[in-house]
Amino acid sequence: MTSRRLFLSATAGLAATVGLAACGAPAGGGGTALRLGWWGNETRNKMTNDAIAAFQTANPGVTVAGEPGEWASYWEKLATQTAGNDAPDVIQMSINYIREYGDRGALLDLKDAGVESGDLAPGTIESGQVGDKLYGINGGVNSSVIVGNPTLFEKAGVDLPDDTTWTWESYRDLAAELTAKLPKGTYGSTSFWGGSDTMFNAWLRQHGKALYTETSLGFDVADAQGWLELMQTFLDAKAIPTAAETAEDDAKPLAQQMVATDRSAMSLSYSNIIAAIDQASGHDMALLRPPSVTGKAAERQAWFNASMLWSISARSKNPELAGKLVNFLVNSVEGGEILLAERGLPANTKVREAIKSKLSPADQKAATFLTEIEPELGTPPIIPIAGASDLPAILQRHSADVAFGRKSPADAATAFVDEVTKNIKR
Repeated sequence: MTSRRLFLSATAGLAATVGLAACGAPAGGGGTALRLGWWGNETRNKMTNDAIAAFQTANPGVTVAGEPGEWASYWEKLATQTAGNDAPDVIQMSINYIREYGDRGALLDLKDAGVESGDLAPGTIESGQVGDKLYGINGGVNSSVIVGNPTLFEKAGVDLPDDTTWTWESYRDLAAELTAKLPKGTYGSTSFWGGSDTMFNAWLRQHGKALYTETSLGFDVADAQGWLELMQTFLDAKAIPTAAETAEDDAKPLAQQMVATDRSAMSLSYSNIIAAIDQASGHDMALLRPPSVTGKAAERQAWFNASMLWSISARSKNPELAGKLVNFLVNSVEGGEILLAERGLPANTKVREAIKSKLSPADQKAATFLTEIEPELGTPPIIPIAGASDLPAILQRHSADVAFGRKSPADAATAFVDEVTKNIKR
């Protein structure tokens, strides 16, 4: 993940230059050419290019140049492009960076470009809002899930759990039981205590806290220590693999990971990845709710994630045309029929309903899951604040120190909070 230092250095003075340029640029000017940047895999690249081709067909004379990339290098390239006033017109954006880019004047308020949000499902528009500005619109809805492998549960002689009543501790105990009953090297669960800021946030919300307030962290060292100590008990109970096994697994492609090779009965994932997991594993995996503190699903404080967002560069010479492209990707049935659920289910409920019959069985399973958990949704979480975009990577690093025995949960929690706080104040 791109560091905050790189972003700040690459975009120094950005807000001022964007403001000056905007004063002299007529809205909608600049011809009929657009650039669209995104990160992804081969499947996403093909679907996005097909959507571009359909948009061009529907808008004769318009050309859209696609700029696909990979996550590892995407953010460094985008920071450099933005600093040089050369960002793509339409940008696939992460919730971790939406406030950073928006606050520094790099993104257009989508309302000014004619982007529509009236048909988005409740709880899905907030992921792109900063104050009264809409800097990004949800490009795909997903939710955290526990993927259950029915084959391994049957092999262990253990029933799939009631996911509406389990707690973090009962999840751990079930995983430990599965590890004991399955062949050596197969675990009840993969680890989700390292870089998963999503699960940390879920646990915090269930305790009345959160990752962020509007201006600061929403948790303290004691909270972080409590989370790391809980996850340490997972490791001690052999509910999850060793630190070395987890590090090795994380470095592998999906098809070679434990979740796809019958070496974990349960794994943390996201609903939009279930189709890829089913295909890689050859199983019809079960989708289970993550646990809660109280053992009551209605108190999970769940929320819908934006797997990614669509934003428009503040320097676009074609803001209205860029808005038209974003509307095509998010709000049109034609675009939805091409993109389907690879980025997550459409946030636009009318599009989602229109394409549901075209989804694969795995994606229809994910759609059913999202419908079932809607009554359990809490207030949408506050999006990452400026300076906190690297929090997931920092959490992963300090969690690994605990897993490998290099630090105690107390020391790791202190170092984690100190590092993130310094980034916020920088």
